[in-house]
Amino acid sequence: MTKTEMADKLADRCDLSKAKALEVINCIFDTAPGKGIIAIELDAGRKVGITGFGTFATKHRSARMGRNPATGRAIHLAAKKYPTFKAGKGLKDRVAD
Repeated sequence: MTKTEMADKLADRCDLSKAKALEVINCIFDTAPGKGIIAIELDAGRKVGITGFGTFATKHRSARMGRNPATGRAIHLAAKKYPTFKAGKGLKDRVAD
């Protein structure tokens, strides 16, 4: 499902215009700097939990040594922070059926 398809379904279910539904989706999921509710919370180091659906969070990976698979040479991989999602029980149960 694309963002546009999601906006169409949201518009139908919530009696919104398609433009307003797309605006709502962008407001929640946008990844541009300073936009997107979920991204802003993750940038601040906070979790976003949606009961029954899941939790968005960030994890930290320490710097480490790796290998270039083409040459076999050792390379330094910098530390980084990355987003994670853990599905909630309701979502897990629904998908499992």
